[in-house]
Amino acid sequence: MTPIQLYTYQTPNGHKASIMLEETGLPYDVHVIDIEVGEQRTPEFLALNPNNKIPVIVDPDQDRTVFESGAILPYLAARSGVLLPGSDAERIQAQSWTLFQAAHVGPTLGQLWNYKVFAPEKIPYVIGRFEAEANRVYRVLEGQLARYSHIAGEAYGIADVMTWPWIHAGLTKLGLTLDATPHLARWYMAVGARPAVLRGLVVPRLPARESISA
Repeated sequence: MTPIQLYTYQTPNGHKASIMLEETGLPYDVHVIDIEVGEQRTPEFLALNPNNKIPVIVDPDQDRTVFESGAILPYLAARSGVLLPGSDAERIQAQSWTLFQAAHVGPTLGQLWNYKVFAPEKIPYVIGRFEAEANRVYRVLEGQLARYSHIAGEAYGIADVMTWPWIHAGLTKLGLTLDATPHLARWYMAVGARPAVLRGLVVPRLPARESISA
């Protein structure tokens, strides 16, 4: 097949797509969209995603352009036959937890990143609010992972790929810990040891400088 074209940067959202591509084994080419200099706002990129956010994939063989990781990951699963839920009940669970990540995990940690790291004025109330919400979200995941090996059930799947990069960012960029969530910590270590996750985490390769959130 013609390689999938991946438009991405070194962010948790970008890593969702690159990890998924590595998990599927589909061939892909990488196009770096440097969000630190505003390349996501160029006319060329806006033609791919009018919301000016990475990641985006283009599948030339299917004449498909897909943006939003919650759409990209199911598309790649269907395209490859990899990480597809095995039943309708499992599909609904995977969809529910995928949307939980998109609606709660990513936005909460993204706002915490903004106010704790990038805001010129560090406002304790705002930082504390998002840290408290991050801890609440972690407890939700902890409860699910106390019952199952993976976020949407026993099988590793799309919900895990969606969620892991942001949990990783919380640990490595935001000073959060998993001390109070041992089941989440167990899951984090297991997923982080997967070869495809390790490969996807270094996509795209950039010159040595600090990356930021998308």
